[in-house]
Amino acid sequence: MSAADRAWLLVVAKAPHAGAVKTRLGASIGPEAAAQVAAAALLDTLSACRGAVGAARCVLSLAGDLVGAHRERELREALTGWTVHPQRGDGLAERIAAAHEDVGPHPVVQVGMDTPQVTPDLLRGAAAALDEHDAVLGTAPDGGWWVLGMRDPARAGALRDVPMSRPTTARDTRAALVAAGLRVGGAPALTDVDTVADAALVAGQAPGSEFARAWQAVGRR
Repeated sequence: MSAADRAWLLVVAKAPHAGAVKTRLGASIGPEAAAQVAAAALLDTLSACRGAVGAARCVLSLAGDLVGAHRERELREALTGWTVHPQRGDGLAERIAAAHEDVGPHPVVQVGMDTPQVTPDLLRGAAAALDEHDAVLGTAPDGGWWVLGMRDPARAGALRDVPMSRPTTARDTRAALVAAGLRVGGAPALTDVDTVADAALVAGQAPGSEFARAWQAVGRR
């Protein structure tokens, strides 16, 4: 059986509360608008994951609480059938490694909530690459990465000391995986949303998405 047919999908995300998400974007459009955009991006991501493997093989590792979050009702509906774990660990790298461990002994493909243009085909493609590689990494133009696939999620512990959210994060992540003896494959690059320019680009790439509609509403204010 192919890894694409066995893989679980993992979303590592924050509950979309104003001031807690998309702070760089919020500096330009305001924290409430940024949270609305983040909620829409998370809804699109959950939909893509569910479309790729079905809700029963989807896990959300969540920082914060959905109570009072933007689009709370829709997010809870979208999470029907999912497994939801609270994030644990001090830094982002540690929380990512712990989230992989929490999924259990399955191939895992992990994304965040910053690439609402992601599709089920892209996710299944990343999972399929685990047939030939121990890990798969898809980079973003800002030097980070948007997807991490692990054939053995316990090996994600190799990332615990990797500095995250830096221009060298993708390079440092690949180096840490290689140093741990893993064969690392690639996935198509995607732009993650951190700035107004990023948001406008991604909304244009996914015109029918919840994200694009939310971004359009923000622009009309």
